[in-house]
Amino acid sequence: MASISPAEAHAYFKRWELVKEVELAELRSTSTDTKLRQLSVLMASRSLFGADPEREKGMQLVRDRWARLWQASNG
Repeated sequence: MASISPAEAHAYFKRWELVKEVELAELRSTSTDTKLRQLSVLMASRSLFGADPEREKGMQLVRDRWARLWQASNG
């Protein structure tokens, strides 16, 4: 892997900061109607992807962890 100078690293991070600012400005200027349509498209696209058998196992692990945390904090 090639090494970069501190100045190059600074310039790299500065560029990404500018990208972040532009993305934020775009998000702020996007209408609620557009955002809702985008969300609707995302929700509708779920059927394009096959079922993930590992997903339910992972969901159960998260549920179990939350249950243990709740039990520990509430007695």
